Amino acid sequence: MQTAMQLTNVQSAQAIMRAFALRTGVDAGGGDSKRRYLWTDAFAVLASLGLYRRTAQAEHLERAARIIELVHQTLGRHRDDDDARSGWISGLGETAGFLRPTVAGLRIGKPRPERAISEPSDERLEWDRDGQYFHYLTKWMHALNAFSRATGDPEPNMQAIELAHAASAAFIHQPRAGAAKRMYWKMSIDLSRPLVASMGQHDPLDGFVAFARLQADQRRSGPMHAGLGFATADMQGMCGEGTVWATADPLGIGGLLTDAAQLVELVSRGDMPFDGLVHTLLADAHRSLDAFTWGNELSRPLDLRLAFRELGLALGLRAIPTMYTAVRQCPNRFGNAASASALLERLESMSRMTPLAAHIEETWLDPAAQSVESWTDHLDINSVMLATSLVPDAYLPGFAAPSAIRAARSSSAPSSD
Repeated sequence: MQTAMQLTNVQSAQAIMRAFALRTGVDAGGGDSKRRYLWTDAFAVLASLGLYRRTAQAEHLERAARIIELVHQTLGRHRDDDDARSGWISGLGETAGFLRPTVAGLRIGKPRPERAISEPSDERLEWDRDGQYFHYLTKWMHALNAFSRATGDPEPNMQAIELAHAASAAFIHQPRAGAAKRMYWKMSIDLSRPLVASMGQHDPLDGFVAFARLQADQRRSGPMHAGLGFATADMQGMCGEGTVWATADPLGIGGLLTDAAQLVELVSRGDMPFDGLVHTLLADAHRSLDAFTWGNELSRPLDLRLAFRELGLALGLRAIPTMYTAVRQCPNRFGNAASASALLERLESMSRMTPLAAHIEETWLDPAAQSVESWTDHLDINSVMLATSLVPDAYLPGFAAPSAIRAARSSSAPSSD
């Protein structure tokens, strides 16, 4: 039985997602290719699945499936208006490309074409240029994996695994013989060359967590192996002792908490042995949260704030109770008694900050807040991240559609809790 607040959140999220679908052409068949953006659409899938989990209404599952199809048909292909290349970025023919849309990665969906080989690098322009981002690809893996969990269909998880193979082969590199492996920040559309050679602070962590989750779910679904062991080990190596994860960015803090929560789930299910990384991530996330709250960032004028970054923090805060529950239920999986006790103590301390999630959501649900330029300039990404935060079921660890919802889907008869 849902509480009054949960029902209100569902109603708000439904209104947000219906407006998004109308605005971006999701509910209009072919969609608007100019509005397809990989990060935004990943959260649109997760919000839709969260609504499906709460309501069992087929509308939301069908919308998630439509968004996935549109993303693959648009961002799995070359740009159709300013690129001499055409067809699937994998180079496969139409039928093979349709069957394997993620085998060569997915475009970001930026408004400008990617930087040509002959063009000099321009840091300012690069933010608006197309290509492939690793951390966007891991978000799409998360969305595909959640769709598999919701439907019981292993195919989307296999598409995520193919995407993981493409991403690891292109983004992981060894600068020189004997040097530690690193990751490029941004690659060209065809993954043939780096566009930004530096490494994102959390990219190896995002990859390690995403790949481990895909492998674990693949083991459960059938005899076929994911084959991601070497790539996962490479990224785990980049997450080694001494790495600093602390960040002042609220979106980054939320990502740290989410990654920690995914690792906690994998350990609690017996899919991964426990090591010190969870302690390190939570310690750095705790320190980052303290600095963020002491800085009183949420009291700044709305036009100087970015809703989607704050909503990323809200989503991470939502993961704290799930971690506490997992450790408390399976303390023997988290090292010795002292280790499990230390984790519970830290999570209990961090839980005092979880009311910030509702505060952030309430702030950006206000029509006055949604009229400022910092909201309207990033309308699509702000909207879907708000909806995901309101119904975070598919975003958080442990997501799966209960049997009653799967039965409702197979009968195609919408129902409600």
